[in-house]
Amino acid sequence: MDMSREIAKAEVLIEAIPYIRTFAGSTVVIKYGGSAMTDESLKMAVITDIAMLKYLGLRPVVVHGGGREITDMLGRLGIPTRFIGGQRVTDVQTAQVAEMVLSGSIGKNLASDLEKVGVGAVGISGKDGRTLQVEKKKGHHNEDLGYVGNVVHVDVTLIESLLDSGFIPVISPVGIGQDGATYNINADYAAVAVAGALKARKLVFLTDVEGILADVGDSSTLFRSLTVSQARGLMAEGVISGGMVPKTECCIAALDKGVRHVHILDGRVAHSILLEIYTHRGIGTMMTGDDEVGSNDQADSEVGKEEQA
Repeated sequence: MDMSREIAKAEVLIEAIPYIRTFAGSTVVIKYGGSAMTDESLKMAVITDIAMLKYLGLRPVVVHGGGREITDMLGRLGIPTRFIGGQRVTDVQTAQVAEMVLSGSIGKNLASDLEKVGVGAVGISGKDGRTLQVEKKKGHHNEDLGYVGNVVHVDVTLIESLLDSGFIPVISPVGIGQDGATYNINADYAAVAVAGALKARKLVFLTDVEGILADVGDSSTLFRSLTVSQARGLMAEGVISGGMVPKTECCIAALDKGVRHVHILDGRVAHSILLEIYTHRGIGTMMTGDDEVGSNDQADSEVGKEEQA
């Protein structure tokens, strides 16, 4: 009987041993968005990846987006959508719809999907327990964006309570202002704030790109690891441009807040989270502080993360 496939599976498990040992007990924040939220097969791959992290001893926290779903709902309700500099202008009615979609639909469904694969999960809004406290955000040229907020404080009490009780928190990026009003928050920024407040070991961004590329048309130019200084240099040179600039700035902000490593992964690849965290080569771009040597945490220094080709 040919056992080659079974042996290959065993070798994958063996490769993961040092990563499992090193990361057990660590907090990892996953910013969930892009195609992985809308394609059902990819969605289930992400759900099973998150469940596997939990089974392997990590403490996953999910922060999800939902801009596309909000726009769709606004359209169905006949509410016009207006953007300034790529940022949604949010009046009271739009904020109510955003909260309904993010917390009442997406968040609860994600928690339910996680429950279906055997892990406890609880969907919460950033308003619950005053978890995400915000101030009003202005546009790039001081335009009034309405009820759009910047996170100024994260109260981790509720999140930590859920983690300590064995649940995966699924957080909707809706916050509360000093005026008691509901504010919509960019999900990337919310994930950075949560990861920083929790001092997470890892922050993972699921996106619709492979990672940071030297040439956006050539996947072979993927940067597998970058330090903050290298990333800033690439932005200054224009290598990192367009929509990848704010994503890179989020990575840097998270590292500045004490997150150990930040990963930009292609959520269109099934099981990208497990491939990045538990294999030598990884799949996306990992960013570290300048005091790191480019290794994927202690486990990579022990096992040896493959260098960029």
